[in-house]
Amino acid sequence: MSRAAAQTARPTEAASAAPERRAAAPRPRNAATLIILDRSGRGGPKLLMGRRHDGHTFMPGKFVFPGGRIELEDRHMPVAGTLNDRAEAALAARVTRPPHHLGRALALAAIRETFEETGLMIGTRDYGPPDAAPDGPWAAFRDEGVLPDLEALQFIARAITPPQRPKRFDTRFFAVDRNAVAAERGGIVGPDSELVELAWVDLKQARALDLPRITAIVLDELEARLAAGFSPMLPVPYFREVRGRHVREEL
Repeated sequence: MSRAAAQTARPTEAASAAPERRAAAPRPRNAATLIILDRSGRGGPKLLMGRRHDGHTFMPGKFVFPGGRIELEDRHMPVAGTLNDRAEAALAARVTRPPHHLGRALALAAIRETFEETGLMIGTRDYGPPDAAPDGPWAAFRDEGVLPDLEALQFIARAITPPQRPKRFDTRFFAVDRNAVAAERGGIVGPDSELVELAWVDLKQARALDLPRITAIVLDELEARLAAGFSPMLPVPYFREVRGRHVREEL
């Protein structure tokens, strides 16, 4: 090999010997989910869970709480009540430059996603239909005369998907009592829907289902919160991965 050829080859050899750089972890997207609790029976509280379609790439066939990411329309939907100050503060904690009305948008996302996946509308008919509602799922609330009621929601947990996952969400878990369901539309759940079945289950039955890991963890937190009186002033657990370790903090 000539000297010129050797000099040309060296950068290539050095590049091939250099360690491959890891792809940057995708940024988690703001999302919200809703746990509907029925505490009217004598056998302890029951909660609503749905089984995801087997064709989904994300958590196929798993039992989950209804939920999803914030959509633009969620920021423009009128509401009947507001989140309490404790929830608003916890929702904005550990967030770099939180956008205006972040808590409101998250709560509305949880309500809208619950309707889209189960047909249940969380809110009130006491004030009549909203004066205006964005097109899409929120139009159903207008047609049914239901205003979303954020005051009924309690913020109970936050979890960020670990960095190594292909899809990542910064998910806030809300809970609401079943008596906050103001209306229901049928035909939402079925074999070709996002959720193929719904089930009202107690905590023991829920743990026997095929659950994502974080859902099982939140069930434990929910049980402890119920045992402590289910006050909105209780600390909110926050789960994330730090340097490869799963960490639980409080907001």
